[in-house]
Amino acid sequence: MWFPDHKPSMSLITEDPCKAMPLDFVFVIDSSRSIRPNDYEKVKAFIVNLLQFLKVGPDATRVGLLQYGSVVQPEFSLNTYTTKDRVEQAVRSMEHLATGTMTGLAIQYTMETAFTEEEGARPADLLIPRIAMVVTDGRPQDTVEEIAAQARQAGIQIFAIGVGRVDMNTLKAIGSEPHSEHVHLVANFSQIETLISVFQSKLCGEMCEVVDHQCQHICVSSPASYRCKCRKGFNLNPDGKTCTAEDRCAVADHGCGHICANLPDGYECRCRPGYQLNVDLKTCDSLDACRTVDHGCEHQCVSTTDSYICRCLGGFMLAEDGKSCKKPECGDGVMDLVFVIDGSKSLGPANFELVKQFVSSIVDSLDISLTGVHVGLLQYSTKVRTEFTLGQYSVARSVKQAVSRMQYMGRGSMTGSALRHMFESSFSAKEGARPNVPRVGVVFTDGRSQDDVSGWADKAKDSGVTLYALGVGKAIEQELRQIASEPDEKHLYYAENFEKIGEITKKSSHLTYSVPADKPSGESMCQCESVIMFQTQVTEKLKKLAQNNILFPNTCGLHRYTKWIFGHLVSMCLC
Repeated sequence: MWFPDHKPSMSLITEDPCKAMPLDFVFVIDSSRSIRPNDYEKVKAFIVNLLQFLKVGPDATRVGLLQYGSVVQPEFSLNTYTTKDRVEQAVRSMEHLATGTMTGLAIQYTMETAFTEEEGARPADLLIPRIAMVVTDGRPQDTVEEIAAQARQAGIQIFAIGVGRVDMNTLKAIGSEPHSEHVHLVANFSQIETLISVFQSKLCGEMCEVVDHQCQHICVSSPASYRCKCRKGFNLNPDGKTCTAEDRCAVADHGCGHICANLPDGYECRCRPGYQLNVDLKTCDSLDACRTVDHGCEHQCVSTTDSYICRCLGGFMLAEDGKSCKKPECGDGVMDLVFVIDGSKSLGPANFELVKQFVSSIVDSLDISLTGVHVGLLQYSTKVRTEFTLGQYSVARSVKQAVSRMQYMGRGSMTGSALRHMFESSFSAKEGARPNVPRVGVVFTDGRSQDDVSGWADKAKDSGVTLYALGVGKAIEQELRQIASEPDEKHLYYAENFEKIGEITKKSSHLTYSVPADKPSGESMCQCESVIMFQTQVTEKLKKLAQNNILFPNTCGLHRYTKWIFGHLVSMCLC
């Protein structure tokens, strides 16, 4: 090929303008047919001029070059030439391939062959930067994104230079990050010379500006390479790149009120259990409200999430002021009562209204107040729905309004799920259940459950909940017995149909009581007096419903009914 004797375009710089750093540098040159011969010479001149910034030698920068068209043609490897003159001569001697554009294939060869130790690349542990410069003027005929990513991951720093109508997205898929430093596009081959000054600053600058050093904190250049360094208070990890904080809490004036905790990039103040961090992020305040406020509780103060409540010792009940405690008087009738109401489709809307009236009639006879009876209600079908919790209402009027607003669910019958919900949630402190207060569950069902009832019924009873089972129509006796507390005759009631749910006759007159060995006689008889009073009130209310044709009396229902509804309170005299 012909070159001018004085070589004006092939060597614009005759002396090293800077002290270049050692590199393993491979040129990857597009030699496709779309590049005209004159433009091909301009690419060769660009390479020669770029070499002027490199100190070529076995212990300095090693240079390799391959060009590609439809195939990859290695011109010389990293260990072929040891002087800059020999490299320049080899560049001038290259011949144009003028075939296709297999850029991906060329990058794969660069990664798998050109940068191997057999081809002259130095071992990776020497930290000699591996630089590949890809020059192309067209779209690749193969894919480049995946293979270029693999090459970058293998530690090769890739500069992508596009000339003419090269797609910028293709160049970005080839070049390393940041693209502003590694991806360049010029309009034609005459302008490729303008990139010389750009690469002069890169190749003559510090190593940290050229390589993707990945130092977490600080990169420090050295004549042969670079090293990572950490900021004050941090130590360099074994990977030589990332940093871990020293014991900052030991060396810093952290000012933490309780605990100083080291973090990867510093420290933070934390509080001991039962305390929360203040807005100054250093001092702590107690979450135990009972310890920080004048609560005024006569017996016990119990902290909640954002406040506190007062509680009384056994044998006492909380007074109306919510702070002082008093001995229960006859007629107080204190309990937490949860109705578990079947809302399945077999019930029907009309019968569901009868059940609501039945519940309301019982509510009328209860001493519902802040310190008296608390009532909650679940409706169940295929799912379980809490209509209202034990702690939601403190007056009978509000409870009755909530009962009247209930919407009939009308689907399946999952009594076991309802018992589980009652056990896990309804009698929890979160929903208003009180300590040292009798817990009563009234379960109403009209058919066979679609799930098991015995397991959750037993758990509820074992935890101290007294369960009553009220069955109507197609209710299964075995299931009712599994639900009800023992003895059955005091906790189980069955009616053939909904018209007999309110069967009322004369009230039972042969209840028997015994005094528990661990309770004074007066206390036990006082409780029994409350039972009789409560029973009488409910009986009178249901008689009125019968007289108004809401419920239908006959001559045999009251005895069994009163045993069912009042069995729990009576059992207080027997247990």
